Amino acid sequence: MANPYFQFKKFTIRHDKCAMKVGTDAVLLGAWTDTASCKNILDIGTGTGIIALMLAQRSCADIDAIDIDKEACIQAEENVAASPFAGRIKVIPASCADFARSMAQKKYDLIVSNPPYFINSLKCPDNKRSVARHTDSLPLSELVENARALLSSPGRIALVLPYEQLEEVRETAQKNSLHICRQTNVIPVPGAHPKRLLVELSPVSTDTKNRNTLTIEEARHQYTPEYIALTKDFYLKM
Repeated sequence: MANPYFQFKKFTIRHDKCAMKVGTDAVLLGAWTDTASCKNILDIGTGTGIIALMLAQRSCADIDAIDIDKEACIQAEENVAASPFAGRIKVIPASCADFARSMAQKKYDLIVSNPPYFINSLKCPDNKRSVARHTDSLPLSELVENARALLSSPGRIALVLPYEQLEEVRETAQKNSLHICRQTNVIPVPGAHPKRLLVELSPVSTDTKNRNTLTIEEARHQYTPEYIALTKDFYLKM
């Protein structure tokens, strides 16, 4: 039986009620996203609340965390309540579209999401897991359009996606008058092709093109100095 919780340095994530468990994608986004000068943050598809909690640890911002799955919201609330950051995180059961409509007047300095990304693949018989994993529930175009409506003028949208979606990200950003202001291509081991894309979008264009790569492991369970530096404030054994 899988462990029902994952212990980080400053908080614990229980994930027994959630379709998606703690994974590297969420940790990457939570550790990589720029939180400088953020007063309020929105986490879309919060799941266990892991990214919201990581960003709370890294900032003084107030954070709204939404998810369409009510059981995931219950679990996220439990994880938040047991953390040192409970006073700054509010968990809200809502779809991205419904939340954007109901909160049209509110603007966020930073919006983050580790969205579902499986396209045209065999779906899991567990409906909740399918919703969490497949783009049917939240296509990238819908996610970015709704996030754009909730974004402050100098704000940023930070996403973790399969690297194969880079061109789609570019096209979607352009349609929503956004620019890629920061991009990291994530490589599992030296010599491999990028597997994940960490990207920040902003309505503000910049002449400085912040592009780089991050390699996770030098060999099996031998993490690179760059990955250790990125995640050492969270993982117990880093």
